Amino acid sequence: MRDLIVAVDIGTGSARAGVFDRRGTLLARADHPIAMRRSRENHAEHDSEDIWRAVCHCVRAALAEAGEDRSRVAALGFDATCSLVVRDRDGAPLAVSGAGGETRWDTVVWLDHRALAEADFCTRSGHPVLDHSGKVMSPEMEMPKLMWLKRRCPEQWQKAGYFFDLADFMTWKATGSLSRSRCTITAKWNYLAHETQGWRADFLKLIGLEDLQERGALPDETLPVGAAVGRLTPAAAAALGLDTECLVGTGLIDAYAGTLGVVGAFASDPEAMERQLALIGGTSSCIVAFSREKKFGFGMWGPYYEAVLPGWWLVEGGQSATGALLDHLVRTHSAGGEPVSATHMRIASRIRELQAEEGAAFAERMHVLPDFHGNRSPLADPHALGVISGLSLDPSFDGLCRLYWRTCVAIALGIRHILDKLGECGYALDTLHVTGGHVKNPLLMELYRDVTGCRVVVPKTNDAVLLGTAMVAAVAGGIYDDLASAGSGMYPGGDEFLPDADRKPSYDRDYRRFLALYRHRAELDAIL
Repeated sequence: MRDLIVAVDIGTGSARAGVFDRRGTLLARADHPIAMRRSRENHAEHDSEDIWRAVCHCVRAALAEAGEDRSRVAALGFDATCSLVVRDRDGAPLAVSGAGGETRWDTVVWLDHRALAEADFCTRSGHPVLDHSGKVMSPEMEMPKLMWLKRRCPEQWQKAGYFFDLADFMTWKATGSLSRSRCTITAKWNYLAHETQGWRADFLKLIGLEDLQERGALPDETLPVGAAVGRLTPAAAAALGLDTECLVGTGLIDAYAGTLGVVGAFASDPEAMERQLALIGGTSSCIVAFSREKKFGFGMWGPYYEAVLPGWWLVEGGQSATGALLDHLVRTHSAGGEPVSATHMRIASRIRELQAEEGAAFAERMHVLPDFHGNRSPLADPHALGVISGLSLDPSFDGLCRLYWRTCVAIALGIRHILDKLGECGYALDTLHVTGGHVKNPLLMELYRDVTGCRVVVPKTNDAVLLGTAMVAAVAGGIYDDLASAGSGMYPGGDEFLPDADRKPSYDRDYRRFLALYRHRAELDAIL
């Protein structure tokens, strides 16, 4: 009987695989690092073959740990960061830094901001497709990156034969199918899934990519989330330690997989579903909500039709650097060091001691804007920079703790800022489901509920992203009929935490200062 699912999650620094049963129980997991090259500022590249090897290692290791026979695996699912994979006409890797670059570096990482000028060009066009990107094009989307490749590396563009979002690359590698997921293409390629012609030819011509579909082997239609892309090829099955009867589900953007993993259980209850919000916190942070109606908002990605659930619109806000920002502070401060988990926990512990000693006076005059890698939402300004007000000459560990705490506060205030803007767009959200690495940070978890005023739910799984991908694979493999039933059948429940009402006045005051700091930054930028 084929009653197991294998899910693969490809993050920024590693790949991981999990083996699940039909109830959503994680039987085993394994992970493996992946390489990333940072050759210069704003450039970041992956090696897609390195990613594939890491995935194969993880899947085989997870199956071995589970002690289950491959003949029980009904389906395999993939989620990944929204990185751009470029291949030549023969399907071989093609360097994304130009003809002189190493061929192996064929993938532009999601966080790469090399295409800032191209993104600005798209924004200035004012084309209606941008209504579904908050009226602003982000350099993290695929169109600016493709424009950059065509403009800056025309010889590579001429050699190109395939363009993939990373999750779609994985399903192609596994099955040989050139099908693309509605999730990836709608959310990151300016494809309008709600229209008869999803690709807007006039927009592609306007930005100089009129040959995109032909050059990248991009189909006219997309596959809905939960569909089966195909079965594993013999070569892929051998590499993964599976067999050719295993079906492969449509790929997902990693944040959306995490969203399905934590709120999929509400998909059959529309009234409840529209009050739920997912926060996937790791290197960056994504917050995702669903609506039965199309609701637009400046600085928000979406609304995207059927990017995850059939018949639903999805909207996303986010912060480009959160966990990465805290790591950066630790790494660059004289009292910091390597930002390993033990260091973060040591800082958090000392912050608690200082708060107990100093009370409300702890770091009260320090204020931070966390836009060190731009502001994804709600300002939609990739050029934005971080601000720290209230520094002294203190080089001590306690000085680092003060800065760390106020940066955590700023991250939570940024989430509140996004929630306020979503509220202005008509989203009535009251419950925040948090998953990802931030769950391990007690400071952030406390702040998320106290600063936003939301009820916070932490799922009873450390692998909600893998779980969401497993839900999709379970539907593709016929274990469940649809995503709503998979969501309710596989969700393990969560622990609920309510905000501390006594702290509201203090954080309301911090929020006013936070908004004032934005105004002051804008005033400084306006002085030419």
